[in-house]
Amino acid sequence: MPGDALDTPDDQSGEIHPLFRGAPSSTEFRKLRKRLVRETRAAIETYDMIRPGDRWLVCLSGGKDSYTLLAVLHELKWRGLLPVDLLACNLDQGQPGFPATVLPEFLTERQVAHRIEYQDTYSIVKEKIPEGRTYCSLCSRLRRGNLYRIAREEGCQAVVLGHHRDDILETFFMNLFHGGRLASMPPKLLNEEGDLNVLRPLAFVAEADCDRFARAMGYPVIPCDLCGSQEGLQRMQVKKLLDEWEARSPGRRQVMFRALTNVRPSHLPDAKLFDFAALEPGLPGVGENFNEKNIPDLREH
Repeated sequence: MPGDALDTPDDQSGEIHPLFRGAPSSTEFRKLRKRLVRETRAAIETYDMIRPGDRWLVCLSGGKDSYTLLAVLHELKWRGLLPVDLLACNLDQGQPGFPATVLPEFLTERQVAHRIEYQDTYSIVKEKIPEGRTYCSLCSRLRRGNLYRIAREEGCQAVVLGHHRDDILETFFMNLFHGGRLASMPPKLLNEEGDLNVLRPLAFVAEADCDRFARAMGYPVIPCDLCGSQEGLQRMQVKKLLDEWEARSPGRRQVMFRALTNVRPSHLPDAKLFDFAALEPGLPGVGENFNEKNIPDLREH
């Protein structure tokens, strides 16, 4: 099995996947590429995403994030670290101006197994959603339903999405500010039917790194605003807020994301999440600063 080091001549020898053909040889790019592989591998292992022999439907929108996802997964597979079959899939939803030939040509030229599917969900969204309202929710549901169908038709056990660390953070704050709940995008979940996993291997990856990588590789990035998304979308507002925080205090995004992985149910006022009724004076080992990992289930007392 090839090693983890990325400072080898594999790109030039043709041994690496064609997705990396023409990769820059600069030290800066090699560090970026190695970081992307390391963080993606860490998320896959942390959330136990791999079942050897499974088939993954890798969803490709043509944006910087999905290109990064596709390339890094193929590198992990080439290095023997991802024992699954990969099938790239683009769902053309009929948005005006969508360059329908870009992805098929790119995937064929780079020797990536793929399926292109056309479903005009854009017309349905325009018909159902009044002018001036947000299209994203219905559009997302229709897209997800089609991707589930395609995954089943192709014998896949997982639908793999390109959401990264910043998407997860933005969703958390959208739920906090507008949804009245503490929730975000889980790196791994089971669909309602119970037959497909939904995976987000880029959960630890910064959006800026996806952007740098896709630009450096010269991938044909398709703009994400083809549907005419409204500028006042809640997600855009949250992104702007996070950008301002990051500018004032570099590294703030990573600190906030780390908080999402370090939740203390006993220090949140959700009685459904933690059994406050079972807390009683004199209970050994349970004080103001107790470690929840080292105590028995309070409901047993």
